Amino acid sequence: MEMGPRKERILQALDAHVRQRSGMDARNYSDATTYRAEQRRVIRDLHDYRILRSAVVWRDIDAGALLEASRRAYSGRLTITERTDSTVAVDYCTGQYFPTEYRRAACTVLASALWDYTRENMPKGVLMHNYETGEAYECYDGLRAGDWLRDCFRREFGPRLARRYFD
Repeated sequence: MEMGPRKERILQALDAHVRQRSGMDARNYSDATTYRAEQRRVIRDLHDYRILRSAVVWRDIDAGALLEASRRAYSGRLTITERTDSTVAVDYCTGQYFPTEYRRAACTVLASALWDYTRENMPKGVLMHNYETGEAYECYDGLRAGDWLRDCFRREFGPRLARRYFD
């Protein structure tokens, strides 16, 4: 599948954002063990980003969906801006500590776009009736929509990554 130029520019800008050095400072940690554990988590976030990015690339997720996901995901703190000269800027507003958040924010944006795309392309559900509440709901392979989506992502990405971004 061929990517559109807008989607490609957005993903390249996100790539540049996650490739930047974290800026972790060992002086902010009480000991070397805690520092190295945090380093491993930041590196794991980079690996997660690469997996999620790959999943976004081969799906028919357009630039508009990525922009919308950036407005909603991670409290909207990762901003993707398309400039008039057709370049893309990614800006991150730190919550507590930039080095441990900036990659996870990019992962969350991609996960949000994947969730929306998968939800829009779900198979047709079966209408069920809840006898306790009297409400009707759609059922997908015996599961409610959210559970079906989480199960789908767990099968695709494995339980660890699915738990971090799709629960």
